[in-house]
Amino acid sequence: MRYQPHRLISADFTPWPSRSEQAVVVAGPETDQAVNAIGYAVFMEGDIAPALGLTREELVAAGFEGKVGQTLVLPRSGSATVIAVGLGERDELSPSSLRNAAAAFSRAGKQYAHIATDLVEAATTVSADVASTVVVEGILLARYRYTELKTKPEVTPLNRLDLVGRSDILGIEKGRVLARSAALARDLAAAPPAHLTATAFAEFARDIAPQFGLVAESFDKTQLIELGCGGLLGVNAGSREEPRMIKLTYTPTEDSMGHLALVGKGIMYDSGGISLKPGDAMHLAMKMDMSGAAAILSAMTTLAELGCRNTVTAYLMCTDNMPSGSATAMGDVLTIRGGTTVEVKNTDAEGRLVMADALVLATEEKVDAIVDIATLTGAALVSLGPLTSALFGNDQYLVDQVRNASNLTDEGVWQMPLEHRYRDQLDSDVADISNLGGPYAGATTAALFLNEFVGETPWAHIDMCGPMQSDKDDFWRSKGPTGYGARLLAEMALSFTSER
Repeated sequence: MRYQPHRLISADFTPWPSRSEQAVVVAGPETDQAVNAIGYAVFMEGDIAPALGLTREELVAAGFEGKVGQTLVLPRSGSATVIAVGLGERDELSPSSLRNAAAAFSRAGKQYAHIATDLVEAATTVSADVASTVVVEGILLARYRYTELKTKPEVTPLNRLDLVGRSDILGIEKGRVLARSAALARDLAAAPPAHLTATAFAEFARDIAPQFGLVAESFDKTQLIELGCGGLLGVNAGSREEPRMIKLTYTPTEDSMGHLALVGKGIMYDSGGISLKPGDAMHLAMKMDMSGAAAILSAMTTLAELGCRNTVTAYLMCTDNMPSGSATAMGDVLTIRGGTTVEVKNTDAEGRLVMADALVLATEEKVDAIVDIATLTGAALVSLGPLTSALFGNDQYLVDQVRNASNLTDEGVWQMPLEHRYRDQLDSDVADISNLGGPYAGATTAALFLNEFVGETPWAHIDMCGPMQSDKDDFWRSKGPTGYGARLLAEMALSFTSER
Protein backbone atom coordinates (compact mmCIF):
# COMPACT_ATOMS: atom_id res chain seq x y z
CA MET A 1 0.00 0.00 0.00
CA ARG A 2 1.30 3.46 -0.80
CA TYR A 3 0.28 7.01 -1.48
CA GLN A 4 0.85 8.70 -4.80
CA PRO A 5 1.47 12.28 -5.89
CA HIS A 6 -1.64 14.42 -5.88
CA ARG A 7 -2.29 17.62 -7.84
CA LEU A 8 -3.71 20.63 -6.07
CA ILE A 9 -4.81 24.08 -7.31
CA SER A 10 -2.53 24.25 -10.36
CA ALA A 11 -2.78 21.59 -13.05
CA ASP A 12 1.01 21.27 -13.21
CA PHE A 13 1.80 21.46 -9.49
CA THR A 14 2.54 18.32 -7.47
CA PRO A 15 3.30 19.20 -3.84
CA TRP A 16 4.18 15.72 -2.62
CA PRO A 17 6.71 13.29 -3.97
CA SER A 18 5.81 9.65 -4.16
CA ARG A 19 7.25 8.26 -0.94
CA SER A 20 6.46 4.89 -2.42
CA GLU A 21 9.86 5.34 -4.07
CA GLN A 22 11.38 5.08 -0.60
CA ALA A 23 14.71 3.32 -0.28
CA VAL A 24 14.74 -0.45 -0.62
CA VAL A 25 15.94 -2.00 2.65
CA VAL A 26 17.88 -5.24 2.32
CA ALA A 27 19.03 -7.49 5.17
CA GLY A 28 21.85 -9.96 4.75
CA PRO A 29 25.17 -11.26 6.07
CA GLU A 30 27.27 -9.12 3.74
CA THR A 31 27.11 -5.81 1.88
CA ASP A 32 26.41 -5.55 -1.82
CA GLN A 33 29.43 -4.93 -4.03
CA ALA A 34 27.91 -1.71 -5.38
CA VAL A 35 27.48 -0.01 -1.98
CA ASN A 36 28.74 3.60 -1.87
CA ALA A 37 29.32 3.96 1.88
CA ILE A 38 29.43 1.63 4.89
CA GLY A 39 28.81 2.69 8.48
CA TYR A 40 30.50 0.72 11.25
CA ALA A 41 29.39 0.99 14.86
CA VAL A 42 31.96 2.11 17.41
CA PHE A 43 31.33 2.05 21.15
CA MET A 44 33.38 4.14 23.55
CA GLU A 45 35.07 0.96 24.71
CA GLY A 46 35.77 -2.50 23.34
CA ASP A 47 36.84 -3.84 19.96
CA ILE A 48 36.72 -1.85 16.74
CA ALA A 49 35.69 -3.29 13.39
CA PRO A 50 38.89 -4.13 11.44
CA ALA A 51 37.24 -2.77 8.28
CA LEU A 52 37.60 0.74 9.67
CA GLY A 53 41.36 0.42 9.20
CA LEU A 54 42.13 2.53 12.27
CA THR A 55 42.98 1.78 15.88
CA ARG A 56 41.12 3.42 18.76
CA GLU A 57 44.12 5.65 19.39
CA GLU A 58 44.03 6.81 15.77
CA LEU A 59 40.29 7.46 15.99
CA VAL A 60 40.73 9.52 19.14
CA ALA A 61 43.57 11.44 17.53
CA ALA A 62 41.14 12.30 14.71
CA GLY A 63 38.67 13.69 17.28
CA PHE A 64 36.38 10.66 17.30
CA GLU A 65 35.60 9.21 20.73
CA GLY A 66 32.54 7.11 19.88
CA LYS A 67 29.93 9.29 21.54
CA VAL A 68 26.35 8.85 20.34
CA GLY A 69 25.94 10.71 17.07
CA GLN A 70 29.63 11.23 16.38
CA THR A 71 30.73 10.26 12.89
CA LEU A 72 34.04 10.14 11.08
CA VAL A 73 34.07 9.83 7.29
CA LEU A 74 37.02 7.86 5.88
CA PRO A 75 37.16 7.94 2.06
CA ARG A 76 38.67 4.91 0.34
CA SER A 77 40.21 5.08 -3.10
CA GLY A 78 38.42 2.72 -5.46
CA SER A 79 36.04 1.29 -2.87
CA ALA A 80 33.17 2.28 -0.61
CA THR A 81 33.61 5.17 1.80
CA VAL A 82 33.85 4.01 5.41
CA ILE A 83 32.05 5.92 8.18
CA ALA A 84 32.68 5.39 11.88
CA VAL A 85 29.44 5.80 13.84
CA GLY A 86 29.47 6.43 17.58
CA LEU A 87 27.10 4.47 19.84
CA GLY A 88 28.32 5.75 23.22
CA GLU A 89 28.64 3.48 26.25
CA ARG A 90 27.61 -0.08 25.44
CA ASP A 91 25.55 -0.59 28.60
CA GLU A 92 23.73 2.73 28.11
CA LEU A 93 22.56 2.11 24.56
CA SER A 94 18.80 2.62 24.16
CA PRO A 95 16.46 2.49 21.18
CA SER A 96 16.40 6.30 21.12
CA SER A 97 20.19 6.65 21.12
CA LEU A 98 20.43 3.93 18.46
CA ARG A 99 17.92 5.83 16.31
CA ASN A 100 19.98 9.01 16.78
CA ALA A 101 23.19 7.23 15.80
CA ALA A 102 21.54 5.84 12.67
CA ALA A 103 20.36 9.34 11.75
CA ALA A 104 23.87 10.74 12.26
CA PHE A 105 25.27 8.05 9.94
CA SER A 106 22.60 8.86 7.37
CA ARG A 107 23.53 12.55 7.37
CA ALA A 108 27.25 11.79 7.18
CA GLY A 109 26.57 9.78 4.02
CA LYS A 110 23.93 12.08 2.57
CA GLN A 111 25.66 12.29 -0.82
CA TYR A 112 25.41 8.52 -1.34
CA ALA A 113 22.47 6.68 -2.89
CA HIS A 114 23.38 3.20 -1.63
CA ILE A 115 24.58 2.79 1.95
CA ALA A 116 25.09 -0.08 4.38
CA THR A 117 25.62 -0.42 8.13
CA ASP A 118 26.17 -2.95 10.89
CA LEU A 119 24.35 -0.86 13.52
CA VAL A 120 21.64 -3.46 14.15
CA GLU A 121 24.25 -6.21 14.44
CA ALA A 122 26.29 -4.19 16.93
CA ALA A 123 23.34 -3.14 19.13
CA THR A 124 23.14 -6.45 21.01
CA THR A 125 21.54 -4.87 24.10
CA VAL A 126 18.50 -3.92 22.01
CA SER A 127 16.23 -6.65 20.61
CA ALA A 128 16.63 -7.34 16.90
CA ASP A 129 13.09 -6.26 16.02
CA VAL A 130 13.31 -2.94 17.86
CA ALA A 131 16.85 -2.28 16.64
CA SER A 132 15.79 -2.94 13.05
CA THR A 133 12.85 -0.55 13.40
CA VAL A 134 14.74 2.36 14.94
CA VAL A 135 17.75 2.10 12.63
CA VAL A 136 15.52 2.19 9.55
CA GLU A 137 13.53 5.08 11.02
CA GLY A 138 16.63 7.10 11.88
CA ILE A 139 18.25 6.65 8.49
CA LEU A 140 15.15 7.36 6.41
CA LEU A 141 13.92 10.32 8.48
CA ALA A 142 17.34 11.98 8.51
CA ARG A 143 17.48 11.88 4.70
CA TYR A 144 14.13 13.65 4.36
CA ARG A 145 14.04 16.97 2.51
CA TYR A 146 11.05 18.89 1.17
CA THR A 147 12.26 19.92 -2.27
CA GLU A 148 9.04 19.90 -4.28
CA LEU A 149 9.11 23.66 -4.94
CA LYS A 150 12.81 23.87 -5.78
CA THR A 151 13.66 23.93 -9.47
CA LYS A 152 17.13 22.48 -8.81
CA PRO A 153 17.02 20.41 -5.64
CA GLU A 154 20.51 19.49 -4.49
CA VAL A 155 19.58 16.22 -2.86
CA THR A 156 20.77 12.68 -3.51
CA PRO A 157 17.86 10.27 -3.00
CA LEU A 158 18.58 7.22 -0.89
CA ASN A 159 17.82 4.25 -3.15
CA ARG A 160 19.02 1.33 -1.07
CA LEU A 161 19.94 0.56 2.53
CA ASP A 162 21.73 -2.68 3.48
CA LEU A 163 21.52 -3.89 7.08
CA VAL A 164 24.50 -6.18 7.59
CA GLY A 165 24.30 -9.06 10.07
CA ARG A 166 21.35 -9.78 12.33
CA SER A 167 18.06 -8.03 11.62
CA ASP A 168 14.34 -8.64 11.81
CA ILE A 169 12.17 -8.47 8.68
CA LEU A 170 9.04 -7.36 10.54
CA GLY A 171 11.04 -4.74 12.43
CA ILE A 172 12.49 -3.43 9.17
CA GLU A 173 9.02 -3.19 7.64
CA LYS A 174 7.66 -1.40 10.69
CA GLY A 175 10.49 1.13 10.52
CA ARG A 176 9.86 1.72 6.83
CA VAL A 177 6.11 2.21 7.32
CA LEU A 178 6.53 4.54 10.31
CA ALA A 179 9.19 6.60 8.54
CA ARG A 180 6.92 6.92 5.52
CA SER A 181 4.09 8.15 7.74
CA ALA A 182 6.28 10.82 9.31
CA ALA A 183 7.48 11.88 5.84
CA LEU A 184 3.86 12.29 4.74
CA ALA A 185 3.10 14.43 7.81
CA ARG A 186 6.14 16.56 6.99
CA ASP A 187 5.06 16.90 3.36
CA LEU A 188 1.62 18.10 4.39
CA ALA A 189 2.92 20.59 6.95
CA ALA A 190 5.49 21.99 4.51
CA ALA A 191 2.99 22.55 1.70
CA PRO A 192 2.12 26.25 1.19
CA PRO A 193 -1.35 27.28 2.38
CA ALA A 194 -2.52 28.31 -1.08
CA HIS A 195 -1.80 24.79 -2.30
CA LEU A 196 -3.04 22.80 0.67
CA THR A 197 -6.46 24.23 1.45
CA ALA A 198 -9.08 22.47 3.56
CA THR A 199 -10.89 21.26 0.45
CA ALA A 200 -7.65 20.06 -1.14
CA PHE A 201 -6.71 18.23 2.06
CA ALA A 202 -10.08 16.49 2.02
CA GLU A 203 -9.64 15.47 -1.62
CA PHE A 204 -6.18 14.12 -0.89
CA ALA A 205 -7.44 12.12 2.10
CA ARG A 206 -10.27 10.63 0.03
CA ASP A 207 -7.87 9.76 -2.79
CA ILE A 208 -5.34 7.87 -0.69
CA ALA A 209 -7.70 6.27 1.84
CA PRO A 210 -8.49 3.12 -0.20
CA GLN A 211 -4.76 2.39 -0.61
CA PHE A 212 -4.47 2.05 3.17
CA GLY A 213 -7.67 0.23 4.05
CA LEU A 214 -9.44 3.38 5.25
CA VAL A 215 -12.92 4.75 4.70
CA ALA A 216 -12.86 8.52 4.18
CA GLU A 217 -15.79 10.90 4.43
CA SER A 218 -15.65 14.63 3.76
CA PHE A 219 -18.23 17.04 5.19
CA ASP A 220 -18.70 20.35 3.38
CA LYS A 221 -20.09 23.61 4.73
CA THR A 222 -23.73 22.67 4.16
CA GLN A 223 -23.28 19.36 5.93
CA LEU A 224 -21.41 21.04 8.81
CA ILE A 225 -24.33 23.42 9.27
CA GLU A 226 -26.68 20.43 9.44
CA LEU A 227 -24.39 18.81 12.02
CA GLY A 228 -24.34 21.98 14.10
CA CYS A 229 -20.54 22.30 14.06
CA GLY A 230 -20.57 25.95 15.09
CA GLY A 231 -16.97 25.97 16.24
CA LEU A 232 -15.55 24.99 12.86
CA LEU A 233 -18.02 27.21 11.02
CA GLY A 234 -17.28 30.18 13.27
CA VAL A 235 -13.53 29.98 12.70
CA ASN A 236 -14.13 29.62 8.96
CA ALA A 237 -16.45 32.66 8.78
CA GLY A 238 -13.73 35.05 7.59
CA SER A 239 -12.35 32.79 4.87
CA ARG A 240 -13.13 32.56 1.18
CA GLU A 241 -12.22 28.86 1.38
CA GLU A 242 -14.83 26.38 2.58
CA PRO A 243 -14.15 24.31 5.69
CA ARG A 244 -14.00 20.55 5.72
CA MET A 245 -14.37 17.92 8.38
CA ILE A 246 -12.57 14.77 7.29
CA LYS A 247 -13.65 11.56 8.98
CA LEU A 248 -11.41 8.52 8.54
CA THR A 249 -12.30 5.05 9.77
CA TYR A 250 -10.07 2.03 10.11
CA THR A 251 -11.71 -1.30 10.91
CA PRO A 252 -9.53 -4.37 11.57
CA THR A 253 -10.13 -7.51 9.55
CA GLU A 254 -10.48 -9.54 12.75
CA ASP A 255 -12.74 -8.79 15.71
CA SER A 256 -11.98 -5.34 17.04
CA MET A 257 -10.38 -5.20 20.47
CA GLY A 258 -11.37 -1.58 21.16
CA HIS A 259 -12.45 1.70 19.59
CA LEU A 260 -10.12 4.68 19.70
CA ALA A 261 -10.97 8.15 18.38
CA LEU A 262 -8.34 10.63 17.20
CA VAL A 263 -9.14 14.34 16.87
CA GLY A 264 -6.83 16.71 15.01
CA LYS A 265 -6.61 20.45 14.62
CA GLY A 266 -6.38 21.30 10.92
CA ILE A 267 -5.97 25.07 10.70
CA MET A 268 -4.50 25.24 7.23
CA TYR A 269 -3.25 28.78 7.86
CA ASP A 270 -3.73 30.76 11.04
CA SER A 271 -3.58 34.52 10.67
CA GLY A 272 -5.19 34.89 14.09
CA GLY A 273 -8.39 36.17 12.51
CA ILE A 274 -9.52 39.55 13.84
CA SER A 275 -7.02 39.02 16.69
CA LEU A 276 -4.30 39.28 14.04
CA LYS A 277 -0.92 37.75 14.81
CA PRO A 278 2.20 39.94 14.62
CA GLY A 279 4.22 39.74 11.41
CA ASP A 280 7.07 37.67 12.86
CA ALA A 281 8.58 34.26 12.24
CA MET A 282 5.76 32.51 14.09
CA HIS A 283 3.26 34.02 11.64
CA LEU A 284 5.29 32.54 8.78
CA ALA A 285 5.13 29.12 10.47
CA MET A 286 1.35 29.16 10.65
CA LYS A 287 1.01 27.07 7.51
CA MET A 288 1.98 24.29 9.94
CA ASP A 289 -1.01 24.90 12.21
CA MET A 290 -2.59 21.84 10.63
CA SER A 291 0.20 19.58 11.87
CA GLY A 292 -2.12 17.76 14.28
CA ALA A 293 -4.47 16.75 11.48
CA ALA A 294 -1.47 15.84 9.31
CA ALA A 295 -0.10 13.59 12.05
CA ILE A 296 -3.41 11.77 12.39
CA LEU A 297 -3.92 11.21 8.66
CA SER A 298 -0.35 9.93 8.42
CA ALA A 299 -0.74 7.63 11.43
CA MET A 300 -3.93 6.21 9.95
CA THR A 301 -2.02 5.13 6.82
CA THR A 302 0.05 2.69 8.91
CA LEU A 303 -2.68 0.74 10.67
CA ALA A 304 -3.57 -1.88 8.07
CA GLU A 305 0.04 -2.62 7.18
CA LEU A 306 1.04 -2.97 10.82
CA GLY A 307 -1.95 -5.15 11.70
CA CYS A 308 -3.75 -2.86 14.15
CA ARG A 309 -6.42 -4.81 16.06
CA ASN A 310 -8.40 -1.74 17.21
CA THR A 311 -11.06 0.23 15.37
CA VAL A 312 -9.81 3.80 14.93
CA THR A 313 -12.00 6.76 13.95
CA ALA A 314 -10.33 10.08 13.13
CA TYR A 315 -11.81 13.55 12.87
CA LEU A 316 -9.72 16.19 11.08
CA MET A 317 -11.16 19.69 11.54
CA CYS A 318 -9.90 21.78 8.65
CA THR A 319 -10.19 25.47 7.80
CA ASP A 320 -8.02 28.54 7.68
CA ASN A 321 -8.49 31.42 10.13
CA MET A 322 -8.62 34.73 8.28
CA PRO A 323 -9.65 38.34 8.99
CA SER A 324 -12.36 39.85 6.79
CA GLY A 325 -15.65 41.64 6.96
CA SER A 326 -17.44 38.36 7.63
CA ALA A 327 -14.99 37.04 10.24
CA THR A 328 -16.07 36.11 13.74
CA ALA A 329 -15.42 39.04 16.06
CA MET A 330 -14.42 39.21 19.70
CA GLY A 331 -17.57 38.98 21.75
CA ASP A 332 -19.42 36.82 19.24
CA VAL A 333 -21.02 33.65 20.59
CA LEU A 334 -20.73 30.30 18.77
CA THR A 335 -22.81 27.18 19.38
CA ILE A 336 -20.79 23.97 19.44
CA ARG A 337 -22.20 20.61 18.32
CA GLY A 338 -24.42 19.50 21.20
CA GLY A 339 -25.55 23.00 22.14
CA THR A 340 -22.80 24.46 24.33
CA THR A 341 -22.41 28.20 23.69
CA VAL A 342 -18.95 29.78 23.59
CA GLU A 343 -18.08 33.46 23.89
CA VAL A 344 -15.13 34.25 21.62
CA LYS A 345 -12.80 36.45 23.65
CA ASN A 346 -9.91 35.98 21.23
CA THR A 347 -10.20 34.75 17.63
CA ASP A 348 -6.62 33.46 17.77
CA ALA A 349 -7.74 30.83 20.28
CA GLU A 350 -9.42 29.06 17.40
CA GLY A 351 -8.03 25.53 17.49
CA ARG A 352 -10.02 24.60 20.57
CA LEU A 353 -13.20 25.80 18.86
CA VAL A 354 -12.88 23.53 15.85
CA MET A 355 -11.82 20.58 18.00
CA ALA A 356 -14.77 20.96 20.37
CA ASP A 357 -17.20 19.94 17.61
CA ALA A 358 -15.18 16.80 16.88
CA LEU A 359 -14.85 15.85 20.55
CA VAL A 360 -18.64 15.91 20.87
CA LEU A 361 -19.05 13.82 17.72
CA ALA A 362 -16.57 11.27 19.05
CA THR A 363 -18.40 10.96 22.35
CA GLU A 364 -21.67 10.45 20.47
CA GLU A 365 -20.06 7.50 18.71
CA LYS A 366 -19.49 5.87 22.13
CA VAL A 367 -15.78 5.30 21.56
CA ASP A 368 -13.65 3.78 24.32
CA ALA A 369 -11.23 6.72 24.43
CA ILE A 370 -10.25 9.92 22.64
CA VAL A 371 -6.77 11.27 21.95
CA ASP A 372 -6.51 14.72 20.40
CA ILE A 373 -3.43 16.41 19.03
CA ALA A 374 -2.98 20.06 18.14
CA THR A 375 -0.53 22.90 17.76
CA LEU A 376 -2.68 24.58 20.34
CA THR A 377 -0.84 27.06 22.56
CA GLY A 378 2.36 29.05 22.57
CA ALA A 379 2.27 28.51 26.32
CA ALA A 380 3.20 24.85 25.78
CA LEU A 381 6.22 25.92 23.74
CA VAL A 382 7.28 28.45 26.38
CA SER A 383 6.89 25.87 29.15
CA LEU A 384 8.53 22.84 27.54
CA GLY A 385 10.55 24.09 24.58
CA PRO A 386 10.75 22.73 21.04
CA LEU A 387 11.29 19.03 21.82
CA THR A 388 8.41 18.19 24.14
CA SER A 389 4.62 18.36 23.94
CA ALA A 390 2.35 19.15 26.85
CA LEU A 391 0.16 16.17 27.74
CA PHE A 392 -3.12 16.46 29.64
CA GLY A 393 -5.91 14.00 30.31
CA ASN A 394 -8.84 12.99 32.47
CA ASP A 395 -7.80 9.33 32.70
CA GLN A 396 -4.35 8.29 33.91
CA TYR A 397 -4.53 4.85 32.30
CA LEU A 398 -4.98 6.46 28.88
CA VAL A 399 -2.36 9.14 29.56
CA ASP A 400 0.14 6.42 30.46
CA GLN A 401 -0.52 4.70 27.13
CA VAL A 402 0.32 7.94 25.33
CA ARG A 403 3.50 8.24 27.39
CA ASN A 404 4.50 4.68 26.52
CA ALA A 405 4.03 5.38 22.81
CA SER A 406 6.09 8.55 23.22
CA ASN A 407 8.93 6.58 24.78
CA LEU A 408 8.93 4.14 21.85
CA THR A 409 9.14 6.88 19.21
CA ASP A 410 11.24 9.48 21.05
CA GLU A 411 8.51 12.04 20.38
CA GLY A 412 8.57 13.67 23.79
CA VAL A 413 5.58 14.41 26.01
CA TRP A 414 5.41 15.73 29.55
CA GLN A 415 2.27 15.31 31.61
CA MET A 416 0.88 18.58 32.92
CA PRO A 417 -1.80 18.97 35.59
CA LEU A 418 -5.39 19.40 34.46
CA GLU A 419 -5.83 21.93 37.25
CA HIS A 420 -9.57 22.42 37.66
CA ARG A 421 -9.06 25.36 40.02
CA TYR A 422 -8.32 27.41 36.88
CA ARG A 423 -11.67 26.51 35.30
CA ASP A 424 -13.31 29.74 36.48
CA GLN A 425 -10.99 31.68 34.17
CA LEU A 426 -13.13 30.36 31.31
CA ASP A 427 -16.40 31.66 32.76
CA SER A 428 -18.45 33.93 30.51
CA ASP A 429 -21.08 36.53 31.42
CA VAL A 430 -23.06 35.86 28.24
CA ALA A 431 -22.43 32.21 27.26
CA ASP A 432 -21.79 28.81 28.81
CA ILE A 433 -18.03 29.19 28.51
CA SER A 434 -15.45 31.47 26.91
CA ASN A 435 -12.58 30.35 24.69
CA LEU A 436 -9.80 32.12 26.60
CA GLY A 437 -8.54 32.09 30.17
CA GLY A 438 -6.25 34.48 31.99
CA PRO A 439 -2.64 35.50 31.30
CA TYR A 440 -1.11 32.43 32.97
CA ALA A 441 -1.27 28.65 32.49
CA GLY A 442 -2.50 29.04 28.91
CA ALA A 443 -1.88 25.41 27.96
CA THR A 444 -3.85 24.29 31.01
CA THR A 445 -6.85 26.53 30.43
CA ALA A 446 -6.93 25.41 26.77
CA ALA A 447 -6.99 21.80 27.96
CA LEU A 448 -9.73 22.63 30.47
CA PHE A 449 -11.79 24.08 27.62
CA LEU A 450 -11.47 20.85 25.63
CA ASN A 451 -12.28 18.81 28.73
CA GLU A 452 -15.75 20.40 28.75
CA PHE A 453 -16.66 18.49 25.57
CA VAL A 454 -15.57 14.91 26.35
CA GLY A 455 -17.99 14.10 29.17
CA GLU A 456 -16.99 10.88 30.94
CA THR A 457 -15.07 9.46 27.97
CA PRO A 458 -11.39 8.77 28.75
CA TRP A 459 -9.46 11.51 26.98
CA ALA A 460 -5.88 12.66 26.45
CA HIS A 461 -4.75 15.91 24.85
CA ILE A 462 -1.35 16.47 23.18
CA ASP A 463 -0.37 20.13 22.71
CA MET A 464 2.42 19.83 20.12
CA CYS A 465 3.10 23.53 19.49
CA GLY A 466 6.77 23.13 20.45
CA PRO A 467 7.91 20.09 18.47
CA MET A 468 5.90 20.80 15.30
CA GLN A 469 9.10 22.10 13.69
CA SER A 470 12.87 22.11 14.09
CA ASP A 471 15.06 25.08 13.22
CA LYS A 472 18.01 22.82 12.42
CA ASP A 473 18.90 19.25 11.50
CA ASP A 474 18.79 17.42 14.83
CA PHE A 475 19.47 13.69 14.43
CA TRP A 476 16.28 12.24 12.85
CA ARG A 477 14.48 15.60 13.03
CA SER A 478 15.20 17.32 9.74
CA LYS A 479 15.00 21.09 9.58
CA GLY A 480 11.42 22.27 9.06
CA PRO A 481 8.24 20.37 9.92
CA THR A 482 9.11 17.34 12.04
CA GLY A 483 6.09 15.14 11.37
CA TYR A 484 5.73 14.91 15.13
CA GLY A 485 2.90 12.70 16.29
CA ALA A 486 2.53 10.45 13.26
CA ARG A 487 4.65 7.64 14.70
CA LEU A 488 3.47 8.27 18.27
CA LEU A 489 -0.20 7.97 17.32
CA ALA A 490 0.47 4.88 15.22
CA GLU A 491 2.15 3.18 18.17
CA MET A 492 -0.68 4.35 20.43
CA ALA A 493 -3.32 2.85 18.14
CA LEU A 494 -1.42 -0.43 17.80
CA SER A 495 -1.13 -0.96 21.56
CA PHE A 496 -4.32 0.75 22.75
CA THR A 497 -6.48 -1.08 25.25
CA SER A 498 -9.43 0.06 27.33
CA GLU A 499 -9.06 -2.89 29.68
CA ARG A 500 -7.24 -1.98 32.87
